[in-house]
Amino acid sequence: MIIFHYLKFYSFHITSLMALTCLLLGEEFIIGGAVSIILIYSVGDMLSGDDLSVPKYQKPQLLTFNLWLSLPLIYLLIFSSAWMFSDRDILGFGQFILNVFGLDLFERRELMGLAEQSAIILVAILMVGMVATIPAHELVHRTRDKTSLLIGRWLLALSFDTIFSIEHVYGHHRYAATVNDPATAPRGRSVYSHILISSWEGNVSAWEIEKKRLSRKKLPLFSHHNIFLRGQLMSFSVLAFFYIFGGLECALYFITIGLGGKALLEIVNYMEHYGLVRDPKTPVRPHHSWNTNKRISSWAMFNLTRHSHHHAQGEVPYQDLKPMSDAPMMVGGYLSTILITLIPPLWHKLMTPKVLDWDRRYASDREKELASEANAASGIPELVAESHKLQPIATP
Repeated sequence: MIIFHYLKFYSFHITSLMALTCLLLGEEFIIGGAVSIILIYSVGDMLSGDDLSVPKYQKPQLLTFNLWLSLPLIYLLIFSSAWMFSDRDILGFGQFILNVFGLDLFERRELMGLAEQSAIILVAILMVGMVATIPAHELVHRTRDKTSLLIGRWLLALSFDTIFSIEHVYGHHRYAATVNDPATAPRGRSVYSHILISSWEGNVSAWEIEKKRLSRKKLPLFSHHNIFLRGQLMSFSVLAFFYIFGGLECALYFITIGLGGKALLEIVNYMEHYGLVRDPKTPVRPHHSWNTNKRISSWAMFNLTRHSHHHAQGEVPYQDLKPMSDAPMMVGGYLSTILITLIPPLWHKLMTPKVLDWDRRYASDREKELASEANAASGIPELVAESHKLQPIATP
């Protein structure tokens, strides 16, 4: 039975293979593929319940290889999709597919309409978010494993977000649920504002962290020692490849899906930490991030769903994270929650009661004070009305 617990994480790659197959078949397949991926993860979570299993893994290297496997798969998928937006046969890919599989990608590209182009872009953004960013999130935490760290940064290069390996590990995990954390959205902020604010502040934070690191080591700021700058070169090398070999439209396509993938990451940050507060003098605990144990999301996202344990112990590998059933829970699985964030009135309607419940059930006395201030500044009437009720009761 234990082999199932290895295979359930390998099922993650079914999504990328499914997306690649639909892309090559084209027409109604790519549109159907986009719809299917959304339904599998949103409806699947609703129907399949929670995964609360905590098996013991004797061969963790197999699960690390699973993460590494994301790199060739996502680069093949992005290359294949970018080929469709070029007017050239990049690296002879179209001719190869025609010779081996009998699929005429040249004709498909000529006949491709706006609906199919839009579906390709949507699927590619989802794949950058899932197949690149999620494994990268796990890999960049393995700071002593240079191979994993390098693979993680090349995965992040697809979303122009190699700074995540700096800001997330050394900034976000230190400042989560405080005003100093760019990834934690204050109460009342919309997801669209958060994408822009968090992206900008995250880059600023990463630059400052790297600047301090180099200063401590007495290394020049503008040099090959600068991880921030090296990461930007990784992204722009991929962009340069598509521009040189695929042309302007191909490069613009890559920019579009890269920025879309970055936006998707910030949406996930938004829903994982929205409205939570923490006394910065206290350590991060499970109740300082939103959690979910939905089965399909957990299997397909390397237990990213078990976010509360991840933040309490960031060094724990994904397969050993615990479900933390007593942690505050999201409104659903990952993809369904992402969709809800995109409709701010619905998001605030569903999350306001959860935030108020968090204040009552989880907040310490100091956090009640911080929550009261956050509620008063939120602009949401229900939260503003509750702000004065959260003052801690003085002990005699």
